[in-house]
Amino acid sequence: MILARMIIDFHNHAFPKAYLDALATGQYQATAERDPSGRLIMAQKGDYNVILPAHYDTEARVAAMDAAGVDVQVLTMTVPGVHGESAGHGRRLAQLVNDGFAEMSAAYPSRFTALAALPLQAPVAAVGELERAVTQLGLRGGTLFAHINGIPLDDPGFLPLFEKAVELDVPLFVHPIIPVHIGLMSDYRLVAVMGFLFETTVAAARLVYSGLFERLPGLKLVLAHLGGTIPFIAERMVRGYEVYEECRANLSRSPMETLKSLYMDTFPGTPEAVGTAVAFAGADKVLMGSDFPHQIGDLPGGVRTIAQVAISEEEKELVLGGNAARLLKLARG
Repeated sequence: MILARMIIDFHNHAFPKAYLDALATGQYQATAERDPSGRLIMAQKGDYNVILPAHYDTEARVAAMDAAGVDVQVLTMTVPGVHGESAGHGRRLAQLVNDGFAEMSAAYPSRFTALAALPLQAPVAAVGELERAVTQLGLRGGTLFAHINGIPLDDPGFLPLFEKAVELDVPLFVHPIIPVHIGLMSDYRLVAVMGFLFETTVAAARLVYSGLFERLPGLKLVLAHLGGTIPFIAERMVRGYEVYEECRANLSRSPMETLKSLYMDTFPGTPEAVGTAVAFAGADKVLMGSDFPHQIGDLPGGVRTIAQVAISEEEKELVLGGNAARLLKLARG
């Protein structure tokens, strides 16, 4: 028996119709075109997504949520983001996405909330769009990527964005992006299968070692995909702090406390992996996710997995919805 009063899917993705229509014009680096079999493919160099009706059709999405027993989804934009475009195009696309998220949420106010897409190639514009999305559109935070056109998130240029998130008291979700150097991951869809997890891990490690969290203790960061491999390498990161001057140059204390303060979602979820994440960070830092409706995603499995984790029913309630409700300041049913 699961005691969750509200099941919230924190990690899933949507592409508003206006955004897809914009890509179809051919004016942007990212493209949206039909393949020979009739599938809508959104692509950029190095990766692609097969676009399904649930990516943009709210009724199709709600039907899938009902079938899986999910009450609320936190809509986010995923790869390719908007940062591969020129600054002007990126800002325009971010506005289209966020306005679309607001419209989807307004149509189903009890079923959807969202995190803002941000023109991260122009950090000043990203700060402005985060503020607009939160204060004018009612979105609940923003989405980052593991690197921005090869620039790491610990670059000083992004500090005002982190400061704005703290000021607004909203979380930022770190989603992986295509690696700068794909190398041997160019075959077998290894970028999606495992490359993304490594990207998230590197981004998180850089942010922790940079001292950002000591400078901004109120920063709330959510890492995709069980934190990449953070629960598995945290002790090695502490060892790095102990033996390498470079790892402690910006820190006044061991990074373990900071690592345990990071939120993470449960997809790709297996009971054993989710149990490891809970054992590492605590049940209050883990959020149910499905990666729906991507090919690799699994909405009913995202819920079902939590029921199989060897934790208490109260902890399952936190993972399934309580933590996300608290983090996003959502009323619970």
